[in-house]
Amino acid sequence: MAVGAVVIERPPDAPDAPRVLLVRRARPPLLGAWSLPGGRVEPGERLADAVAREVREETGLDIRVGPLVEVVEIVEAPHHYVILDYLGEPIGGALSPGDDASEAALVPVSDLPAYGLTEIALRVIHRALAMAAGG
Repeated sequence: MAVGAVVIERPPDAPDAPRVLLVRRARPPLLGAWSLPGGRVEPGERLADAVAREVREETGLDIRVGPLVEVVEIVEAPHHYVILDYLGEPIGGALSPGDDASEAALVPVSDLPAYGLTEIALRVIHRALAMAAGG
């Protein structure tokens, strides 16, 4: 089982221009592609703790973990991935790629199409944005 995070930052000087935290994967799956931060849940680890840990390891940011956005299931033989994506809000730390991320960026929503995200990632991001806006 794995977790992911849709971390949404609303800059104080532009609260109507949210940015989404993305990482460029340094390892498979999706080597070299931009995606949401996340990874495996360790034995005995609570889901929210796994989300916060993965974001911290991959981006240097501390987050407040919010509600579940979506459960994503990807079956690509011989693999079967189940990813629980949660909403997140940055609360500290300094943006710096680490662990299995070669880059980390807070990307304006309007720029997301340029990052080549999968349809699944875009769907999860837009659902999270709607949730964060109260919809």
